[in-house]
Amino acid sequence: MTSDDPRAPAVVSSANATQSRFLSSISLNIAKQKRTFRQSLSLLRTRRFGTFCFASLLSNLGTWAQQIAQPWLLLSIGASSFLIGLDSFALGAPAWMLTLIGGLLADRADRRQLIAICQSIQMFCPVVIVVLILIGEVQPWIVIFLSLVVGITDALSMPSYQTITPSIVEPRQLSSALALNATQFNLSRILGPAIAGVLMASVGAVACFALNALSYLPFIMVAMWLLPKGRINSDLNDDLDRHRPFAGMREVIRDSRLRGAIGTVFVTSTFCGPLVIFCPVLVADVFKSDVAHFSLAMGAFGCGGLIGAMVLLGIDPKYDRRRLSLAFGFMYAAVVAISAVNVWYWGLPALLAMAGVAMSISNTSVNTAVQTYAPLPLRGQAISVYMLAMRGGLSLGSLMTGAVANLIGVREALLGDGALALAGYAVIAAFTSRKFTAREA
Repeated sequence: MTSDDPRAPAVVSSANATQSRFLSSISLNIAKQKRTFRQSLSLLRTRRFGTFCFASLLSNLGTWAQQIAQPWLLLSIGASSFLIGLDSFALGAPAWMLTLIGGLLADRADRRQLIAICQSIQMFCPVVIVVLILIGEVQPWIVIFLSLVVGITDALSMPSYQTITPSIVEPRQLSSALALNATQFNLSRILGPAIAGVLMASVGAVACFALNALSYLPFIMVAMWLLPKGRINSDLNDDLDRHRPFAGMREVIRDSRLRGAIGTVFVTSTFCGPLVIFCPVLVADVFKSDVAHFSLAMGAFGCGGLIGAMVLLGIDPKYDRRRLSLAFGFMYAAVVAISAVNVWYWGLPALLAMAGVAMSISNTSVNTAVQTYAPLPLRGQAISVYMLAMRGGLSLGSLMTGAVANLIGVREALLGDGALALAGYAVIAAFTSRKFTAREA
């Protein structure tokens, strides 16, 4: 077609109109994402959710400070890779036996009393470690036993904790509230390791355990203020519950909208989660670095998690979270495999940052799907299935990875984890692709 072709102006005009519509569409999407982001942040200005979020941040800061100090403490008193994996297993293993009971308690018990008791017991555990460090009597088996105590109380109370957010925000705000919770949690992943690095370099590991003990106090007080006394579902049929206590869990598993999402978080925790657990082994044994480099690597993981959580704040709540969780699960698995063959220390923080993005988006998306689709009378039990997949999977993966790492090396163990995760996600994608329909979205 030549420049003097009479059709040329029409073609040019059509092309310009198409380009204009394309740019207008981009502009509208950006404006929509900005509006969604602002609406999400406005939740922090509400009295109940804002206070809960701040108290949770303080509590998580202490938790992450201890999680940096604890594996390093174990290494310093002669623990092997297997014992570090066993410590993580002790923390997560009770989920296999008690999380479903915790879900029943969340639906049928006084959540206020349950959280107060369990959090108080957990606060006592780092106090014991502080005393043992000061008198020079700390032993690996004691640390592992105390991790088991924390794991038991956590399994019983975590479903109740997870039901706080939907009880203090409106249903339309739930996805934003959970994304904000993930944001504060991942912010603590950045600040906690940074604080731990300073404390361990100046005072020692004992300061991290002391900080964690103190961090429980504000959360206990806020939970007691937020949660009403008594049961959340006082109208449930107790006689039926006694005869079929786990019928609700079976209903959750039978829900086609939830099976793939829960399977995704199980694969993520089992085969990708050990990357973070065995980061101190990579830093100390493979890269021959110190606690400052370990703290930096964990801080990078937190930065990635924070970025992922903030990305979720800008995503339309109507977007299918199951697709999102699976897509970023694939990304997480690839990062685990690459981390296993990485030979340069400074590549580790970058890889952990990408792992943080993937973990945050994938797990938070599953949490949102579970809390959105589960009916109110079964919400605690639905969360307990989610927590079982996440905590139980992490404990199982940590134990297996620790055993393999002890036999053939941590690199080889993590490489195997990455490969198994990719295979697991592929299976889930094959079985759930037909379920991603407009009817279920």
